[in-house]
Amino acid sequence: MKDFRLRQVHLDFHTSPLIPDVGARFDKKEWQETLKMGHVDSITVFSKCHHGYSYHPTKVNTMNPTLKFDLLKAQLEACEEIGVRAPVYISAGFDEKDAVEHHDWLRVEPSNIGKAPDFEHAGYHMMCFNTAYLDKLIAEIEEVMVNYNPCEIFLDIVGEPMCCCEKCCADMTAAGLDYNNLKDVEAFGRKVYRNYLDRVEEAVHKHNPETIIFQNSGHVSKGRRDLIDTIDCLELESLPTGGWGYDHFPMSAAYARTQRDCFLGMTGKFHQTWGEFGGFKHPNALRYEAALSLAEGGGCSIGDQMHPEGLLNKSTYALIGKAYAEVEAKEPWCKGAKYIADIAVLAAECIKGRGEGGWHDAGANRILLETNRLYDFIDLDEDFTKYKMLILPDIWVFDEKIKSKIDDYLSQGGKLLLSGKSGLDKNNEFCIDTGVKFIGENEFRPTYFIPEFDTVNGKTEYLMRAVNYRFDNIDAEIVANGQNPYFNRTAEHFCSHQHAPNDRRLTYPTAAIKGNVAYIGWDIFRGYAESGDFHIKELVAYVIERLMNGNFTIESSIPDRGIVTLLQQNDRKIVHLLYSHTTVRGKNTEVIEDIVPLYNVDVSVKCNKPKRVILVPQNEEISFNYSDGRVSFTVPKVEIHQMISIE
Repeated sequence: MKDFRLRQVHLDFHTSPLIPDVGARFDKKEWQETLKMGHVDSITVFSKCHHGYSYHPTKVNTMNPTLKFDLLKAQLEACEEIGVRAPVYISAGFDEKDAVEHHDWLRVEPSNIGKAPDFEHAGYHMMCFNTAYLDKLIAEIEEVMVNYNPCEIFLDIVGEPMCCCEKCCADMTAAGLDYNNLKDVEAFGRKVYRNYLDRVEEAVHKHNPETIIFQNSGHVSKGRRDLIDTIDCLELESLPTGGWGYDHFPMSAAYARTQRDCFLGMTGKFHQTWGEFGGFKHPNALRYEAALSLAEGGGCSIGDQMHPEGLLNKSTYALIGKAYAEVEAKEPWCKGAKYIADIAVLAAECIKGRGEGGWHDAGANRILLETNRLYDFIDLDEDFTKYKMLILPDIWVFDEKIKSKIDDYLSQGGKLLLSGKSGLDKNNEFCIDTGVKFIGENEFRPTYFIPEFDTVNGKTEYLMRAVNYRFDNIDAEIVANGQNPYFNRTAEHFCSHQHAPNDRRLTYPTAAIKGNVAYIGWDIFRGYAESGDFHIKELVAYVIERLMNGNFTIESSIPDRGIVTLLQQNDRKIVHLLYSHTTVRGKNTEVIEDIVPLYNVDVSVKCNKPKRVILVPQNEEISFNYSDGRVSFTVPKVEIHQMISIE
């Protein structure tokens, strides 16, 4: 992507028509000075907001009734004068003005067929792209292109709809589809969305082929390259305090970087999430979140919302500036840098969607993140041979395509970790040589795990809440065994407060390794996502270490809450070390406040012998040792984020 900026702001401006004096306090000089205070190099400005009003004169829509001038033009000109990039935002999926005026343009959920829309509660309503609303939206987009020729069009609240409005039901019936069948509704929704994408692309690029289009659905769907191919730059919405949590962005980035050279991590300045006037997070939180975007190979975007009067809040941009001043200093070691990964997780979302698949992926992500491994999330179209090891979490039942790719990967020396039903065919038989014979799902739940290796709490019986799968050993090495409870908990037989203890009369194998293939007989990744038991992580980490046999590109002594990444930039490697202390405030808001520095963090990187190792951006050389193809050094202090350049 040309002119990719690393210090962006997404400036929300969803403004009710009932608020007076919209834009009245906008001042070009003050706008420019405030952006400079925030070290901002790109800011998204509004053509149309969720309320449905435009912020400029318009022939195809309605300008906000209390706005007296072309605010969009004023913002674009002010940004251009100081070299700040300015994408233009258009609300696509929400348009409350049109929702009120045209009930026939509203999206209707399949469960709401025949019901009147709810206008008794505050909130926006989804619009249907299969109605005349789309024609109006396209006209709005074209008007912006003709009058302002923006560098980028940002279209919000989009995605493949499940709609059963009158128009969609009629069109489905005409196409021989049944609108009472959710699969038919889903298939029709894909066609509707594809038509929307095609029309948007035509409307934008016929006026300027260089204008970037971003379609924001709040999530980049793993395995949907057909949708990703319609997006020029990926922006990964992930506000840690808004419900996403601090482990969401690393997983989202781990897939995005396999799809695009350029992507943004989008957080917010808010204490919690969007629409929060007067909400601020601690500067240390924003410093960490911006650094995390860089460490994962992306640029930074920080969400803000401007006051209706058109004045940027100086306290907000002082806050943003604390993070972006550091990003600006680090940019020379970040631009064009490519993430290095040892391990790839074949995302369960590709086959089970974000709902069910997300649990299995989240568990794998957390274990790899907490054990400080270098990893990507990939889909079936990725080149497996780029990675030393593949993880197929829990639910990857094989078809011929997967089997062929895995066979080829293993023939070239790749390592493979399977769990749950992964590796089985539709007949519940392993498609590859795991050294074990699959029996089936265990009728008991929970079960117990007994390690055949050293663990923190020793060799004992550990509770496993996840679904267990029984197998017989043929010629594999068994690294863990299992036991059942005396009985499942029912009204007829139960013990204590939760479940029965382990029954020692029967022990059976639960984790096996044969050559470059390992199998764990639990839905272990979902199990870790749901319960977070330390011994689950111990089991997975042990199996990974056995398969990798010390062939990790980077090792460090940073604790589990730390993050270690490695990127290649031209002929130098850049190590990122991050550490923060998070705590939960209020009902469920995970925050960062205090800085907890780390001292004397040991790092070892597999690479050619370097000439020097430098702390950047401080430009301070540190001593290092080189032996057996690895450079080793000690980082004296990590205060939120430290980068090290190996040159």
